[in-house]
Amino acid sequence: MPAAPQPPSPGTPATPHGVAAPLSATVAHYENFPVASWLCPKHLRPAIMAIYHFARTADDLADEGDATPDQRLAELAAYREALSACLAGVEPQGRWAGVFAPLGQALAQHALPAPLLYDLLSAFEQDVRYTASGHRYASTAELLDYCRLSANPVGRLLLHLYGVHDAVSLKQSDQICSALQLINFWQDLSVDLPRGRIYLPTDALQRHGVQVDDFLHATVQPPQGTPSAQQAVVTALCAHARGLMQMGAPLARRVPGRAGWELRLVVQGGLRILDAIAAAEHRIWQTRPTLSKTDVPRLLWRALWM
Repeated sequence: MPAAPQPPSPGTPATPHGVAAPLSATVAHYENFPVASWLCPKHLRPAIMAIYHFARTADDLADEGDATPDQRLAELAAYREALSACLAGVEPQGRWAGVFAPLGQALAQHALPAPLLYDLLSAFEQDVRYTASGHRYASTAELLDYCRLSANPVGRLLLHLYGVHDAVSLKQSDQICSALQLINFWQDLSVDLPRGRIYLPTDALQRHGVQVDDFLHATVQPPQGTPSAQQAVVTALCAHARGLMQMGAPLARRVPGRAGWELRLVVQGGLRILDAIAAAEHRIWQTRPTLSKTDVPRLLWRALWM
């Protein structure tokens, strides 16, 4: 299941969308969300890795290097055309053949829902446009609508592979995936804000009387022992993400076999990152909290008792 904090399994760096990265990934990314680990059913790993590689490559087109926004959008448009050709059964050629050949096999073997793959591309395109225009999300609801494209499809694709299709499970998967995406946003505030990637919703800022610039150039400090308005914003956003995760968590007890245990670890990894954010007094616009191998025993224990 999708991207949220969990210590990396050996040899499996991960994507923010929660699928473990192959060692041949073009760019080395440190993130906290592995999924295609040794816990996943062996016969599903090729399909899971194909989905990962598809999403990771598109994410790199949207985010890596020095390309202009127009160049990134042109690349993503070409990538979208390559996906359409793959879905039509055209043999992959060119620079993305290594992405679409295994994806084509996964599509043929598992009848993956194509709209979910297109949703992921729409999310990457939206990210490029919004970053270039300085778009600010007006509300948490608008941010969750972005999660519907950027994160929820991964969970639904994995549930499809596991043969889980009921409405309750899909809803809980969406809750987990959206929570993971939000946790990723708040974990990465110190990285994203200087790059102009603004995910802080305006309604949350207004409730506490702060602006984005107050996170970038904090000059006024509250009295000792008094949380700042910025901390109050982050505290509220993290509480919302934790609530979503807790609502979706029962899914981990219904997903069958090893995949269910993997999902338990993903859920607990996300909650553990929220704990780390709280331990940093929610000052995550100053430093990025991460997990390490020392967190593994705690995660295993919590997963066991879910």
